[in-house]
Amino acid sequence: MASHFDMVSGFIDTPDVPPPARRMAALLLIDTLGVAAGATRLDPSRIARDFVVDFHGAGRSEHAAPLLFDGRLASVPGAAFAAATQIDNLDGHDGFNPVKGHIGCAVVPALIAFSAALPDLTATAALDTLAMSYEIGARAGLALHATVHDYHTSGAWNALAVAALGCRLRNASQKQLREALGIAEYHGPRSQMMREIAHPTMLHDGSGMGALTGSMATLLALRGFEGAPAITVEAPEVSDFWQDLGTRWTILENYIKPYPVCRWAHAPLDALDGLMRQHDLTHNDIESLRIGTFAESAALYPGMPETTGQAQYSLAFALATLMRYGHVGPEHIAGAGLTDPEVARLMPRISVRVEARHNATFPQYRMADVTLTTTDGRELKSGDTHARGGLDAPLTEAEIERKFHNFTAPTLGAERSARIWSMRDRLLEPDARFCELTALVTPAP
Repeated sequence: MASHFDMVSGFIDTPDVPPPARRMAALLLIDTLGVAAGATRLDPSRIARDFVVDFHGAGRSEHAAPLLFDGRLASVPGAAFAAATQIDNLDGHDGFNPVKGHIGCAVVPALIAFSAALPDLTATAALDTLAMSYEIGARAGLALHATVHDYHTSGAWNALAVAALGCRLRNASQKQLREALGIAEYHGPRSQMMREIAHPTMLHDGSGMGALTGSMATLLALRGFEGAPAITVEAPEVSDFWQDLGTRWTILENYIKPYPVCRWAHAPLDALDGLMRQHDLTHNDIESLRIGTFAESAALYPGMPETTGQAQYSLAFALATLMRYGHVGPEHIAGAGLTDPEVARLMPRISVRVEARHNATFPQYRMADVTLTTTDGRELKSGDTHARGGLDAPLTEAEIERKFHNFTAPTLGAERSARIWSMRDRLLEPDARFCELTALVTPAP
């Protein structure tokens, strides 16, 4: 069963990360931390941080890690859990289309937590470890989706990416790595994603538990705890998913979200945004919208949300918000944004249908089309539209930076926000240490 494990182990130990992949790792790292900053004041974020301080403390100081944008200490698994839960509950983080989920949401918090005991960790080593974990996560996700019936959340497989990251940073032996991957897979949350789509809550995509399980798996394996071999890594039927490890860098294929809502809503949002900009429309000019999209997108929460979780999984709410404000930001999915009477008034103008051609391209692509009828009787069509932020419709660097500051500045202030953004380039310099970044992102706002 371990026929290709040696190859996987060798890659985890010494990944030969090409410069484009390292640069992408730096960008995804900073973008993800921006989402974490923007989520600091959300209820699930506060609950998760308070919970780990109370119940996941470190028994000894050398095992402690600071919480992101908080400053208090917890255990390494606790800190990783809290940060991943925080990021997951704003839903503005990167993803990888083929796995229908997210890697950075779990591995970035784990990297910050494990690095607390490594003050001399170089930025290059940190970025290479992060890039490696994206590659492990992508293939573990593909293998899981190909071998089980249910559609499971990201936590079910990004736990293995976290375990790989932790093992590399802690210099685990090959045997310890094998046990850690097995523990992470066995204990990973096999939570069904469509349950959360139908009834949105604070659970989101399971990445909090993925980060917790993966971190614990590393630390248990280092102490001699044994785990069953990871099927998604070692089973003969998944071998093909691992053959391009080290030659295809899937991290370069990850998308960056322009909106803090479920990725399945992004193609309709981009199609509507394009029509409104092209024809200089406001919400007062729109009589109705007809959305053609894929089945998973059409299944998003249909009503006026009462919670942030519902808002992030509501297609009609996101579209009505874009109609009203011209963008969708963190301020729209919490607080007063949830009771906006104008957004509620616009939602009944939207109808959604499932289109077979959009189903056929999912999950490799997220596509939709919009037909807009104006109040003066014109019918405007967007045509088939890719969700922006990935290889097919990338965001500009200016757009990514603008998103980062929109997410972070209200919480951290413009000066601290600018310093963290500047680390995207600083981390790529040969003399940079990773603690330069963690010193900026662990103190409280």
